Amino acid sequence: MSDAKMNILVIGSGGREHALAWKLRQSELCDKLFVLPGNPGMKNVAELVTNVDATDNAAVVRFARDNAVGLVVVGPEAPLVAGLADECRAAGLKVFGPTKAAAQLEGSKAFAKNLMKKYNIPTARYEIFNDAGRARAYVRQTGAPIVVKADGLAAGKGVVVAATVDEAVAAIDGIMTTPGAKIVVEEFMNGEEASLLAFTDGETIVPMVAAQDHKRIFDGDKGANTGGMGAYAPAPVMTAALIDETAKKILEPTIAAMKKEGMPYSGCLYAGLMITDDGVKVVEFNCRFGDPETQVVVPLLNDDLAKIMLACADGTLGAYGQINWRENESAACVVIASAGYPGAYEKNKVITGLPEAYERGCMVFQAGTKELNGELVTDGGRVLAVVALDENLAQAVKLAYGGVGEIDFAGAYYRKDIAHRALPR
Repeated sequence: MSDAKMNILVIGSGGREHALAWKLRQSELCDKLFVLPGNPGMKNVAELVTNVDATDNAAVVRFARDNAVGLVVVGPEAPLVAGLADECRAAGLKVFGPTKAAAQLEGSKAFAKNLMKKYNIPTARYEIFNDAGRARAYVRQTGAPIVVKADGLAAGKGVVVAATVDEAVAAIDGIMTTPGAKIVVEEFMNGEEASLLAFTDGETIVPMVAAQDHKRIFDGDKGANTGGMGAYAPAPVMTAALIDETAKKILEPTIAAMKKEGMPYSGCLYAGLMITDDGVKVVEFNCRFGDPETQVVVPLLNDDLAKIMLACADGTLGAYGQINWRENESAACVVIASAGYPGAYEKNKVITGLPEAYERGCMVFQAGTKELNGELVTDGGRVLAVVALDENLAQAVKLAYGGVGEIDFAGAYYRKDIAHRALPR
């Protein structure tokens, strides 16, 4: 691998991309760092590219070529599912992220479930429906609790864990409103959830530190599913033995299966896991870094992120050597959201207190923000991710909440129980 400096382009505008840009800026390979389109929080680490449409693959490729970009890092799932990585590769650009075909692992729940069934990768029992009547009949016959999932991309909110048959039927009717809609109905799995992200070049796969996300909007894991209200890492529920089991039974077989199916997978593979009495099973795959897991995993990386990503893009991850992490440290992330999220919410609320949060030793990764009349204001459902590190997880959580306490905007909402499963351990 060459150690020559290069320009790097990150695609995306959320908290995940802010964390990735922050870490990539520290790389000894990084010359100029662009984020397209980025957000105001990234201005101190990267040049924001706001005059190119992030959904126009040809325009993104053209910008990368015109600016001598040596590595394109695709943050969100939508551009990957839309084939941005393919168009980058076709133009001779190195890219961190899977092809359109490989991104079906996230882009289609049905594709992922069928692949797991074919290759005996542990997951929940399921049925696929494109007819609402048959789905309703199946749910009434099977009973609840039961899980209903939209087949396509839904920004982390296309899953309903139905406690009753009526709830499941309502979910089916809510999803099956458009022609050609497809749903996956799964058995409800009992256990504790965790997220294990991994770097891969299509052959070698290297797990990162395990994290735990908090998907529900309210304390005690109640209320609607969101894109994630906070996270922490490492997750103590994922012991070294469980990570090893996941690598052998899930990650490695999945990468091998994708290669065998003629769609080799490179980039970040995200496995959402359920730790059941029967072992670890897959809840879902994502084809990119998780959000907000990235905001706790990346700060714990004690290595050069650009070099690792380049090894994934080049197919040389096996020769990279050991990837190093901050030993004996934990990271906690609290997401501050807009009132009403994940439903309707207001925007343009002035945000204050960020400098005070920094003074408390926190990192603040911006997600749904913009500048308006010279002030930082809200521009999304999940607005900020406040992150703290410490050798003790309880102390990291306390530090993060100290930072959260400094920040304010009208209608700010956050969960007050991040890491509630880990702290009693």
